[in-house]
Amino acid sequence: MNPYDQAHALARALRESEEYREYARLKEAAYESDTNRALLDEYKKLQFRLQAKLAAGESMPAEDAQRLQQIGTLLQFSPEVSAYLMAEFRFQRMLTDIFKILADVAGVDLDMLAQG
Repeated sequence: MNPYDQAHALARALRESEEYREYARLKEAAYESDTNRALLDEYKKLQFRLQAKLAAGESMPAEDAQRLQQIGTLLQFSPEVSAYLMAEFRFQRMLTDIFKILADVAGVDLDMLAQG
């Protein structure tokens, strides 16, 4: 059993999963609006910056945190965007679960990494 072949099979299974299909469908709908697209892009950049800062043990500048919160509030008023973000969360949770399974095989303690 070749692990690379299994990885490709897993990728196909993910792409065919209900979680992914719903995520992809809702992403397309959420990004149809130029306004939503710009807000989502900025929101995701700020989220990434926050996660990187937290991983480095730093805090995010207050103005970035405030902007992230403001954009998040605006985005929740769009039904398409809210549905997309929830679908993205569900798909990411599935990916996280799969990564944990793989990490267990490799002996990587993800809980220890999360604690800092």
